[in-house]
Amino acid sequence: MCCTSNQSKNRHGAVFANWQTVPTKSLPWNPHPKFAGVFLRHLVTGKETGGRMSLHHVRIDPGCVIGDHTHVDQVEIHDVLTGAGACTLAGTKIPYTPGVVGVMPSDQVHRVEAGDKGLLLLATFSPPLV
Repeated sequence: MCCTSNQSKNRHGAVFANWQTVPTKSLPWNPHPKFAGVFLRHLVTGKETGGRMSLHHVRIDPGCVIGDHTHVDQVEIHDVLTGAGACTLAGTKIPYTPGVVGVMPSDQVHRVEAGDKGLLLLATFSPPLV
């Protein structure tokens, strides 16, 4: 069964914004409101970018899925950091491995599936998600 939490995938580092440094590991993982086994860590919000963009770690536990969805008037960019899986964008399946970057145009249906070791993405949204 999918969707067991795996805190061992925390990445270390820091976020420097508004002349403050915040250790990444001190930022909380927030459960996704719709998709079980999916967690977001808000690294940079619209508050820090004047409402232009936001950046988030997205952790998808092994075997879990961010199901079909769209972002109205919002572009989303995925940078695969660790793990493996696949993104399906408008019916085309894209293998996700570290180093792959995927661009989700606004209003396009997409989904992301984690493989058996889970998946960690850096997701950028413009305009911001939060």
